[in-house]
Amino acid sequence: MTTSNKKHSKIKRSVVFPIIMLAYLIAMAWIGRDRLERGEYLYYFGIIGVSLIIIVLLYFSLRKKEQLRERRQQQQEEAQYTTYQQEKQEKQKQEKQQ
Repeated sequence: MTTSNKKHSKIKRSVVFPIIMLAYLIAMAWIGRDRLERGEYLYYFGIIGVSLIIIVLLYFSLRKKEQLRERRQQQQEEAQYTTYQQEKQEKQKQEKQQ
């Protein structure tokens, strides 16, 4: 199995944590349904709404972090396999462009 296959078969942290948090929110909503039955609609749905917003923000934050990590790893892999001559040529190209 190559490293690229391992990356695709692994479930990402940006998906797992929000799913766990969503399951927790559903459980807490079920436990707190007595507040809904008492007529505390604003409190009940307010807590659920704020929690959903936090879960969505968590997802996007973790996804961005993973993308940055993947980009950094890719750059490190590319830099690792270059020769001194290639680096020198790239540096000369950059100087010419400026």
